[in-house]
Amino acid sequence: MGDERPVRVRIAPSPTGDPHVGTAYIALFNHVFARKHGGQFILRIEDTDRTRSTVESEQAILRALRWIGLNWDEGPDVGGPYGPYRQSERAAIYREHAQDLLHRGEAYRCFCPPERLEKLREMARLTKGPGGYDRRCRDLPAGEACDRAKAGEPHVVRLRMPTEGESVVTDLLRGEVRIDNARIDDQVLLKSDGFPTYHLANVVDDHLMRISHVIRAEEWLISTPKHVALYRAFGWNEPTWIHMPLLRNADKSKISKRKNPVSLDYYRDAGFLPEALLNFLALMGWSFAADREKFSVDEMIAQFTWDRVSLGGPVFDLAKLTDLNGQYIRDLPAEELLARLRAWRLGDEYLGRLVPFAQARIKRLDEFMPLVDFFVRGDLDYGPVAKDLAPKGRTTADTAAAILAYVEAFDEPPPGQGRPEFKAESLEALGRTLCEKLGWKSKELFMALRVATTARTTAPPLFATMEVLGREVTRRRLRQAADFLTRQG
Repeated sequence: MGDERPVRVRIAPSPTGDPHVGTAYIALFNHVFARKHGGQFILRIEDTDRTRSTVESEQAILRALRWIGLNWDEGPDVGGPYGPYRQSERAAIYREHAQDLLHRGEAYRCFCPPERLEKLREMARLTKGPGGYDRRCRDLPAGEACDRAKAGEPHVVRLRMPTEGESVVTDLLRGEVRIDNARIDDQVLLKSDGFPTYHLANVVDDHLMRISHVIRAEEWLISTPKHVALYRAFGWNEPTWIHMPLLRNADKSKISKRKNPVSLDYYRDAGFLPEALLNFLALMGWSFAADREKFSVDEMIAQFTWDRVSLGGPVFDLAKLTDLNGQYIRDLPAEELLARLRAWRLGDEYLGRLVPFAQARIKRLDEFMPLVDFFVRGDLDYGPVAKDLAPKGRTTADTAAAILAYVEAFDEPPPGQGRPEFKAESLEALGRTLCEKLGWKSKELFMALRVATTARTTAPPLFATMEVLGREVTRRRLRQAADFLTRQG
């Protein structure tokens, strides 16, 4: 293992959207490593992005990680000796540590206004040169900078990075990773509103929470030299760095909701078993002895070593996950499968939401399931309704673009605006606003959305249907319908 400190690891999601399958992937390896060595697994909420972080997203993350079966020893909901475990509740700690760095001369105040920084970025785009900060305020006399700050002049605090040579990160999986210091700018540590950036909060928290091993996705490797510099500036010992390979789409791009479902809630709602999903995520980065593919988390813990981690970009293959899930389903006792089905979407709670849609439309009980079957189906077949997906006078390309624009409207609102509730009223309002923007009639867009959501031209009220299906299943179907239209064009 190469580190004799007590094992303490953490997962630190940002509550800015749906609970991501990548969070579960990294959480799994933290959880397994901690249990293997009798250590502690901590959950910390990194909610310093005040414009995007929401309580609803935090609760969704906690719920989804509990659903998949990963439990933590310390966290915002269970407490622990190194709390609080929400970064928004630790602002005074970060300000104190930023002040310490200023006193040490390891950081400096920067008074450059946002307009100047944007001009630097624009110039870099035009010249295709480096886009980092030009360090204009780095050599301001400390007394002058202090006086300007006391006078109330807006400023940020930046890390004084080395400007020559290389930064070296020693990663347990990758060995020495060298990065030219000319590529690393003087990172902002404390924003003008007094809140920390990810980099300062992350390092301070990991040190104060006694984190021994930082196990995270490889996308953070490029930031690690800044973190190493911070540890050295404070005079602290670094943790052991372990950067896991990213989950990727079939084209090797980073997994994203535009090409694969990434919300853990989707996998729950689509009927995947949590133990099958954990098994699949384990296979994304690690191999069991004798190439065995089906194993439990407890079996993984017993066999776990880092030398079985593959650094090749693992492809998130939904078909392979589905096959593995089928194996788990077939291995369940019949009574257990029945219980899982009831807990999924065949229990009184979910079926009770479907009854009002059907009651006025059926004359016999055997008409119920055919009328509402799209509420419990997986991916839809748009072939039989292909001619109904695009309204008359609209091209398939325009219809695909309109459907995707609707997805973006409920999924990615403008900066500073929270995501709308996934309720029928707000979903309808989004649709009408989009019609005005696109110059479409509401009946045109709403029919396209209806067929995309249900693969039918007649169905219960559209937006109430979306609400019952939920954000994740609705998103998946709309994106698949848009993809179908694109391929038809």
